[in-house]
Amino acid sequence: MPTASIKKIIPCNKKDLVTMILDIEKYPEFVPWCLSGKIHRKDDKPDMIEMEADLTVGKKFLNQTYTSHVTYYKDKGKILVNNIGGPLKHLENKWQIREINNQSEVHFEIDFEIKNIVYNMIMQKSFDLGLKKIADAFEQRAIKLYTKK
Repeated sequence: MPTASIKKIIPCNKKDLVTMILDIEKYPEFVPWCLSGKIHRKDDKPDMIEMEADLTVGKKFLNQTYTSHVTYYKDKGKILVNNIGGPLKHLENKWQIREINNQSEVHFEIDFEIKNIVYNMIMQKSFDLGLKKIADAFEQRAIKLYTKK
């Protein structure tokens, strides 16, 4: 199973960054290989936000849609994502976000396995580069949306 983590300081406050991360339907605008995002259910409770959402990832003719359960724990600054359907045998990712001097320290961890053995082998070979591109895309999106020009 590919697993990895990445840590970044992103120049925006925690509230804005969380809003951007939870706006899954906007992912196709900036996340590499994300073709569509759809939130099916969102429940905003006092201590957490829970969602079920689909992401379609890949290229035009070779793409897969998976469904995830997303939980944002407001007090902890933690977002947990687990797959509940689609081509993934296993997906668990975690965003841990702390605000430091009006910037956000983000620690992102991902652990997943694709059901298709061939796709899984391909993903393992390009996983680190792909994760860096995706992390950079989130950082650039936050800079574009939330830093003053």
